[in-house]
Amino acid sequence: MKWLDRILENETVYRLWQASYAEAKLDPIRRHNELSAARSVLDVGCGPGTNTRHFSGAEYVGLDVNPRYTEYARRRWGREFMTVDAVDYRPPAGRTFDFILLNSFLHHIDTPGVERILGRLPALLAPGGHVHVLDLVLPERRGLARALARLDRGEHPRPLEEWRRLFSRFLRPVVFEPYPLKTLGATLWQMVYFKGAQPA
Repeated sequence: MKWLDRILENETVYRLWQASYAEAKLDPIRRHNELSAARSVLDVGCGPGTNTRHFSGAEYVGLDVNPRYTEYARRRWGREFMTVDAVDYRPPAGRTFDFILLNSFLHHIDTPGVERILGRLPALLAPGGHVHVLDLVLPERRGLARALARLDRGEHPRPLEEWRRLFSRFLRPVVFEPYPLKTLGATLWQMVYFKGAQPA
């Protein structure tokens, strides 16, 4: 699938590929939160700024390791986008975020990498803030959704309970909600939404 990776490195192709289901992916976040109430947003693995327009009233920082994505996003949105690994990101002293978003990012990262990223996030959370994760689930049963999860260019989709264990190890669960992404009534992907707070 290296050819697909190369094609999706192009920010325009990536946006078009995401367009048909990008909004549906955010449904659980909208059900459980008022996006307009976010004051300071950190978008980890932001790609070409797909989520940016939902946070027009907030301070916003997008992080991605792909310079083509961040350069495009800066031009398109005029917001703060940084080409940096999330683990290496060091905000100015005292800067924290009440809304940290990881949208379909962690299934691209191996488990030690996910643990490093999740372990870093509590220090970036403002008091009363939350981490919001949307990610791809590897279904237990065979079928279209499992086949598509295996074909995804992210090489690390995980079963639901593995996601639960990873998230709960670093953050206090507030919401853990599996949900389907459908087209024409068929489930193409199984997803999970996790909302987490600072550990107790």
